[in-house]
Amino acid sequence: MSQDAVAVAPSLAGVTAGEARINFAAHQARANAQGARQDFEEMIGQLVRAVRPGVVKMVAANPGDWGIDVFIGDLGGSVTVWQSKYFMPEVSKSHQAQIRESFDSVVANAAKEGFTLTQWILCVPSSMDGPTTKWWSTWKRKKERDFGLVIDLWDETELRSLLISPDAETVRRHYYEPAQATRPETSVVGLADEDAERLETALFVRQLREAGHVEVTSSKQQFFNAELLAREIVDKGVPAEVAALSSADATIHGVWEDHFNEACQTDESPRLAGLHKSVMSEIRAQHATLSSGLPCGPVHTCGLMHRVVDNRRAGWVRHWRQIADEHVRSDGEQSQDTTTAIALNGPQPASPS
Repeated sequence: MSQDAVAVAPSLAGVTAGEARINFAAHQARANAQGARQDFEEMIGQLVRAVRPGVVKMVAANPGDWGIDVFIGDLGGSVTVWQSKYFMPEVSKSHQAQIRESFDSVVANAAKEGFTLTQWILCVPSSMDGPTTKWWSTWKRKKERDFGLVIDLWDETELRSLLISPDAETVRRHYYEPAQATRPETSVVGLADEDAERLETALFVRQLREAGHVEVTSSKQQFFNAELLAREIVDKGVPAEVAALSSADATIHGVWEDHFNEACQTDESPRLAGLHKSVMSEIRAQHATLSSGLPCGPVHTCGLMHRVVDNRRAGWVRHWRQIADEHVRSDGEQSQDTTTAIALNGPQPASPS
């Protein structure tokens, strides 16, 4: 290694790599071996739409696709055709016959159906081996001369070049980049003394006290953080996050309902000892699912359960509905509403206002 190379190498340490490398095997991973061809063909359609002006159309194979996967133009006039072939991991001699058959099919159907083929583009997610590259060059020149059209190749190199262009960013992200949360996990906010004092009169705290809970500080912090999260999501109004919040709310309510019904059958006491612990344990266990699409941690998902209670849809004792009704009638209740309303599927009790 040269002295210059040694000097340069340390400066590269810690350099962040670019975006995820495009791996065309993703079509197999997503759609299995049988569905990879169709998945790749759909990607080509979206890519052409992104990088080429004109109205892009696809042809369904019913009963045949005329040798056309994607085209721009008019099937009553002139067209440019893209033919996709999911040949992996390379294009070799065994694939040459399929390439010839696809080209011959579109040429024959152009003559039969009355449209003019001006350009034919073969799209493959790999590279041709040496012998096939030589064959392609010879075959391409002959067919261009015989039929007076242009033949091009979008192989893995050309496809990557197109996919990393700004115009194709959405296509690249959709097909080749792992799904990621739109926002990082929201940090847990500490609970100030005045906020803890204010929450002492909240319904969810009263329900905990009725169940015999002495220490409720962590529950207050959970509720406080869940409420901050919910308010931010509702205020921003990002449809995916609003839907995820609604889904988590409904799921958590269902978890409580299952445990409550079981507790009522196995425990005759009014307090239903162990109900709170069993519900919260399951919510923590299901956090990965409940938080899907939400920028939240376990503290927030536990807090969503307290929001359900504060919205008078659950409680920790057998007579929780009575407690909720009394709380509504109590003095100052209208000024103590602490939860943010979110759209839910199906009816729900109205939050005090």
